[in-house]
Amino acid sequence: MNGLFVGLTTLDIIYLADHFPHSNEKIVALDQSIAAGGPATNAAITFQHFGHQATVLSMIGNHPISQLICAELEDCALSVFDLSPSHENPPPTSSIIVDKLTGKRAVISINAIKSQAKADKLSLEILQDVDIILIDGHQMVVSQLIAQQAHLKNIPIMIDGGSWKPGFEKILPYVNYAICSANFYPPNCYNSDDVFNYLKQIGVPNIAITNGENPIKCWTQEEFNCIDISPIKAVDTLGAGDVFHGAFCHFIFKHNFMDSLSKASEVAKVACQSFGTRKWMNELKVNT
Repeated sequence: MNGLFVGLTTLDIIYLADHFPHSNEKIVALDQSIAAGGPATNAAITFQHFGHQATVLSMIGNHPISQLICAELEDCALSVFDLSPSHENPPPTSSIIVDKLTGKRAVISINAIKSQAKADKLSLEILQDVDIILIDGHQMVVSQLIAQQAHLKNIPIMIDGGSWKPGFEKILPYVNYAICSANFYPPNCYNSDDVFNYLKQIGVPNIAITNGENPIKCWTQEEFNCIDISPIKAVDTLGAGDVFHGAFCHFIFKHNFMDSLSKASEVAKVACQSFGTRKWMNELKVNT
């Protein structure tokens, strides 16, 4: 199967520490990892790990940091369509600290704020033979065009709703699967009930809200459900949501919405039990 993953690509510099630094404090990391990241990119790498072909549609550019990103994506055997290959400014870089005790992380990044691509040079041939599309909302202009054309071709679309971003309202009418975090609040939404109602009114047929180790709330086929998450000792929660979304794109080909969510959560739990965003792949046997 072929997946198209539209959105953010970053360089992630990840440190493992025994605590988060206080103001004006210098600490020595216990470990470090440097990897290509971003919601769409990590999801694509996960999807590829399950034996599919993933294409990342993102803005990487032509900067020394860009070369580091491209080298790893090539190692992962991903196809990459760069929305602005001659862009000379550095791509977004994320600095991340993971607390060894809790596995929780703190992230600082400018995301795609300064690297928004135009859609005028995008060839829609990129949709040829695509079986599923993930949109993370970080390249909204391009994503709107992709969503409209994919809808005409009956290609299922999933959004990674990590947080609300202006422009999502133009994509949601075409969406088949909305998987949102507890921090996803459309306009005038203040709790999960508001979010469900907002997405249902737009016509999204399958909706889920994840909240870390708490149950996944979901709505499909006119019915609400919850999926319990069994407890684990988390080592690193960085990228767990991205892994979840990439795994969901794999499972949804053979399973229903609820089962795909449940199976994707099991993959995300494996990812949370090792440091960094790649080591989990050595621990997980790929199956359906």
